[in-house]
Amino acid sequence: MDTNNDPFSRAMSQWDLETLYLDLASVKGKRLTPTEKKHLQGLLCGYSPTEIAEKLKKSRKGVEVDLCTTLYQYVKELVGNNNGKVENWRNIAEWLEDAIL
Repeated sequence: MDTNNDPFSRAMSQWDLETLYLDLASVKGKRLTPTEKKHLQGLLCGYSPTEIAEKLKKSRKGVEVDLCTTLYQYVKELVGNNNGKVENWRNIAEWLEDAIL
């Protein structure tokens, strides 16, 4: 269990979130919303959209739709994979890791 009640705190220690937020904001054209940031943190921690929804006490379908219409699109553009399909939510963290290396 996370000591600071943030189910996604691990993302803060494993990723440079502020830089990532700025990079994604440049693609989006404005800052990420707090919801987008939380969803991204969940993905970076290895949680599925269903697990993210459970931890945030949200609708699974709502989180899935949000991810498809926002973060997935921003990440695809950021890593230059505009034509790629997000076949699995794990693609997001993998693509970001590959882009950093």
